[in-house]
Amino acid sequence: MNKNYPTIFLLLLLPLLCFSQQEKGIYGNENWLSIWTEFNSKSKQYPEPTQILSGTISKDTKLMKKETYLLLGDVFVTDSTTLSIEPGTVILADYKSKASLVISNGSKIMAEGTQTDPIIFSSNRGVKKKGDWGGIVLLGDAPVNKVGETWDFDYGMRAPSAGLLRYGGQNPESNSGVMKYVRIEYAGKRTKDHGYFNGLTLAGVGDGTVIENIMVSYSEGGSFYVLGGNAIMFQLVSFRAKRNDFIFNYGAQALLTNSLAVKSPYHTTSGKASSVYLASYEEKSEVDPTKKGTYLYAENLTLMVLSDNLEADTNVGLVHEAMYVKEGTSFLVDKSIFSGFNPAVVLDNKIFVNNENLSKMRFTNMYFNNCKGNIFTENVPNNEDLENWYGNSAFGNVYSHGSDSETFINVKNMSDPDFRLRINKIIASSIPEK
Repeated sequence: MNKNYPTIFLLLLLPLLCFSQQEKGIYGNENWLSIWTEFNSKSKQYPEPTQILSGTISKDTKLMKKETYLLLGDVFVTDSTTLSIEPGTVILADYKSKASLVISNGSKIMAEGTQTDPIIFSSNRGVKKKGDWGGIVLLGDAPVNKVGETWDFDYGMRAPSAGLLRYGGQNPESNSGVMKYVRIEYAGKRTKDHGYFNGLTLAGVGDGTVIENIMVSYSEGGSFYVLGGNAIMFQLVSFRAKRNDFIFNYGAQALLTNSLAVKSPYHTTSGKASSVYLASYEEKSEVDPTKKGTYLYAENLTLMVLSDNLEADTNVGLVHEAMYVKEGTSFLVDKSIFSGFNPAVVLDNKIFVNNENLSKMRFTNMYFNNCKGNIFTENVPNNEDLENWYGNSAFGNVYSHGSDSETFINVKNMSDPDFRLRINKIIASSIPEK
């Protein structure tokens, strides 16, 4: 009889133990970014449009892979209609009319691509640029913390009839459809009075909506904007957004897991552009204090700055914080990587640093890598209290200064990058570096 089975068992278990202990940032036995993503979209050529989408879609419609569609102006899906899109379909947004697609409250989008056949929204411009078109807006009837019951998504769009821009309500399970294996490129147009569009906006979207495997790249505005609602998001990618990667505001109750944001200094606005922006309002008078403030549960995020000379870019002010937190919000960020930021986190200076507030803002099992400072209150250089709190060993946070090549599997090859953490490469301290 073989009496060495305990040793054999441990040897077999060791790789699994290493993986579970170091399962920080995006994860997967395989690189889930492969095939469906595109990090070199400027070189992509799409077929000429064969069909036009414009005005109002008021009856169930299916877009076919065999056609290429031109999105012309602001297009509204209305009257409880379902817009279905076959895997592999290409929709090119007209840059002259600054096109956008709005799924009105009660209607649905069924855009379910596959890993080998993603659905693509891009610009029809020969030489594509950030902000060529608006973006995609999903409007649902999940709760929002503004004063009142429903509101209009006012970004200067001209709706053909009243109510098509309305969102909000009392249904946290609101279902706006499915978006899965979708790429959104060169969106984020600038408006005269309302700032920038975002690649994908979820306004009052409930947890009945499937939001998975979506890549927003080269947005002039932000990539993902969650405005209220109860959105559940899985395996999202933001690449080279000019502004924020993920915005949560107006009482959003959001779950974000296994997701990636890659910022590049020369593709980011000179003003502050956090990777994650967390707020409950812009003006306190806008919101009902009896309603929930914004809450984010985030797990296995990788937020990173990709730079050939990070120190130089940081010194000239091209690198900002990974996460900006405004008053009235709460969060738990777990098993995530913030790499290359300046600093890692900034708290609004209206947040009083005490046990009550800190207990609502939790970082656990984090890997803060190569950041110029860790967690600060805005405009307050002394962060000793915050370092002592989040540096407590009970939180399991670690700190390091590893290069990208040491930290991630492959971030040099943009044809097939792999932003997962290198196994056995966390050689870090549990003490914050000052």
